[in-house]
Amino acid sequence: MAKQKKRKTRNDKEAYIMILPAYLIFTVFILIPIVMVLYYSLTDFNMYQIPDFLGLKNYVNLFHDEEFLGSVKNTLFYTVVTLTVQLSFGLFLAVLLYRKSRAVPFFRTALYLPNVMSMVCVSMVWLWLYNPNFGLLNSILKMIGLPPQQWLINPDQAMLCIIVIGIWKNCGYSMVIFLGGLTGIPYSLYEAAELDGAGAIRKFINITWPMLRPTTFFLLVTGIVNSFAVFEQVNIMTDGGPLNRTTTVVHQIYRRGFLEFKMGYASAMAVLLLIFSLVVTMLVFKFGNKGQDVDVS
Repeated sequence: MAKQKKRKTRNDKEAYIMILPAYLIFTVFILIPIVMVLYYSLTDFNMYQIPDFLGLKNYVNLFHDEEFLGSVKNTLFYTVVTLTVQLSFGLFLAVLLYRKSRAVPFFRTALYLPNVMSMVCVSMVWLWLYNPNFGLLNSILKMIGLPPQQWLINPDQAMLCIIVIGIWKNCGYSMVIFLGGLTGIPYSLYEAAELDGAGAIRKFINITWPMLRPTTFFLLVTGIVNSFAVFEQVNIMTDGGPLNRTTTVVHQIYRRGFLEFKMGYASAMAVLLLIFSLVVTMLVFKFGNKGQDVDVS
């Protein structure tokens, strides 16, 4: 009995030693920065002088900051439009390419390829495509007799141009995840539906869509978190303009913190973004799988 207890204690020590690096990394690079951001959000920290404690003043000012509120509106608009089109088109492509054909692997790879590219590189490519003077899109419009557009300069078109980039880059990822979900649907369900005389549309509505709900919810939640953190394409292509029509929450954090040196104010924005992410994560654990495992490997 004593030997078993001693062996168990030694195994426990070895286990703690094995997980210690992970805890250290989490503490140094995640936990401590979060605590520091929480503290700085209650101060007027600007990197030049010792910060003074302000309490909740930064948070109160945020709800009266028209530029920040505008960025929240822009971010929500980007999230809703991007996810709606991205998930719908990703599901369409997954169903279309869920078949045996020699050409299917090529199209799957080609459609997924934009997802592995850096958003910085993608933004630079699309910045050239959107160029009003010699961009490819305006060249095509001129060829078919249509007037050229001021894509990123027009306040009514700039955000839509940013949205197109997000959809183009992430649609392939949604397709791959949906393909993983489709492989988990038993083919016997489709065979039984065919015996009952069900057509393609009826099989999709009654079998495919209900069975893909956990996968869809996973993509929805991760997509919301990623869309709420949109930054690179906005910073590179429009810098939040024109007329702040494309500025987002993360872009505001960057501008207030690193350009205006209002680190305390920017930290308050970051805390609100963190709270949103935590709420979404809680929704994942509560409503995500509903007892069903989602294979996203």
